[in-house]
Amino acid sequence: MPVSARKERERAERHRLIVRTARDLAEAEGWGAVTTRRLAERIEYSQPVLYSHFRGKDEIVDAVAVEGFAELAVALRAAADGAEVGADSGPRATATAVAHAYLAFAERSPALYDAMFSLHSGLVFADEATPAPLRAGFDALRGPLGETSAQVDPGLLTEVLWAGLHGLVTLTRAGRLPDEHTAGRVEVLVARLTG
Repeated sequence: MPVSARKERERAERHRLIVRTARDLAEAEGWGAVTTRRLAERIEYSQPVLYSHFRGKDEIVDAVAVEGFAELAVALRAAADGAEVGADSGPRATATAVAHAYLAFAERSPALYDAMFSLHSGLVFADEATPAPLRAGFDALRGPLGETSAQVDPGLLTEVLWAGLHGLVTLTRAGRLPDEHTAGRVEVLVARLTG
């Protein structure tokens, strides 16, 4: 194997290690605990090595977020596929399954969710420069809404669904909405958006 290929493979492995370590540390202790110094200690490389991959914490958070969007897209697509083969199929059932998968994703990985949607980000949304995993996540949310209304742009419906779900995540995590009514809230939101 040529030296350059080995070095590139090692660099890619270090990059993944940094991202995984940042994510694990954030899930365990919150994003405030994620510093370049702590990451360097945990991955057993110097801070300059870390800075050769990322200019700072914001870029690391963005890398974690991109990884999260790829995972979210997979989870939403799986929920949609499962709903489409179920006894109660159709756009509303699929949108409901996707909404619940979104909420479960946020609950399962709160620090990852924060990296994706709440923390300062240099990631570009709704633009030609939007990274593919972000587009895939949005498209997975839009999928079940695409067939629901000829009168409203599916992109706008998706933005409203996303905003509604994000609001449910944020308000529930803050203790302002009781968990026991989540299913009912999802039903109301989806019913309004799917007509």
